[in-house]
Amino acid sequence: MYDIAIVGGGIIGAATAYQLQSKYPDLDIILFEKEERFANHQTGNNSGVIHSGLYYTPGSSKAKYCVAGRHELVAFAKEHKIAHDICGKVVVATDESELPHLNKIFDNGIANNTEGIRKINGEEIKEIEPFVEGVAGIHVPCTGIIDFRGTTEKLVEIMDQTNESSHAKLGYEVLSFKQHEDHTDLHTNKGDFQAKHVIFCGGLHSDRLAVKDKLDLDMQIVGFRGDYYDLTEKGKHKVKHLIYPVPNPQFPFLGVHFTRMTDGSIECGPNAVFSFKREGYNRTDFDWKDTKQALGFSGTRKLMMKHWQFGLTEYRRAFSKKLFLETLQRLIPSLEMDDIKPGRAGVRAQALHESGDLIQDFRIEYKDKHIHVLNAPSPAATACLAIGRGIMEEAEKRFKILNN
Repeated sequence: MYDIAIVGGGIIGAATAYQLQSKYPDLDIILFEKEERFANHQTGNNSGVIHSGLYYTPGSSKAKYCVAGRHELVAFAKEHKIAHDICGKVVVATDESELPHLNKIFDNGIANNTEGIRKINGEEIKEIEPFVEGVAGIHVPCTGIIDFRGTTEKLVEIMDQTNESSHAKLGYEVLSFKQHEDHTDLHTNKGDFQAKHVIFCGGLHSDRLAVKDKLDLDMQIVGFRGDYYDLTEKGKHKVKHLIYPVPNPQFPFLGVHFTRMTDGSIECGPNAVFSFKREGYNRTDFDWKDTKQALGFSGTRKLMMKHWQFGLTEYRRAFSKKLFLETLQRLIPSLEMDDIKPGRAGVRAQALHESGDLIQDFRIEYKDKHIHVLNAPSPAATACLAIGRGIMEEAEKRFKILNN
């Protein structure tokens, strides 16, 4: 019997396993990942950005964990030689109407102790990014890029090597589980296991795992696919660092931006469209169960009614390179059609309240000997080590085995 089972091998599950095993090396921990590789969904398909803490409401879990986690993540990357670069970014206002929200973002950054940020004018923007046109902006020197998949694999490797009785299992999907007085039975596609306590880090399926555990939820996970384009060799010289627009405060996403990746490529995106399949990375992917569950949820219908124009625009852009280019040209007007080419896609697991509002902050709930990470969207990857420590501290309060 294992002391703790962790369900989900993305960066949050891996960071939780790492933090627990590092502090309690004698704990027998098992980590289940249903895919044949760790970080194969949200973690491995996000934009790879080390976020600064600029956008998050002061005092929120996102703000607290992002800033603390960023410092710890960079230190971890340096120690273990994980590809990363603290290259900095600019947030650019292309119109005077965006200045009030730009100022609000700056004030958030100051409140969240985002070090080094400064307001810049149009000329100063061009000193950093010569091809960008803007009326004002924010320079954020502490933002960076990192290989999040490599980070996840290193976290798992350290956990696995700390205790020979701990194991990380690839290709093991937890199909069902049953809690008893002193342990939980876990039934997987490759056999049955027992653990005294379970931590669920299910990402795109976190709500389904919680429902199986009979949690009474007022939310549901809804997938939003984000499509990317890559800059071609012809266009790559037009981006030096990271370039973000001022996000529209009426919508819950940061907008299409430019990201220089650790391998030297430059991505443009993502958009945000409702996904008809929770793990659907192609524009035409469809799963009847996922679609029926999403559209049958009152919160989804309310969200769509509220933001139907935004959703329609995003969907049109998903199928039109021309429309995608026009969005990119708001920041870099000189971009041309042959400067971009279709890239990859990711799916964001977003918790949606039954009221139709997106749940913005991280959400973790507890039931007896189980912990459920229900909502961990961006900047969760940046904050992974801080979140993992937070989960460990809650486990210390709730799991008797950590207090013996």
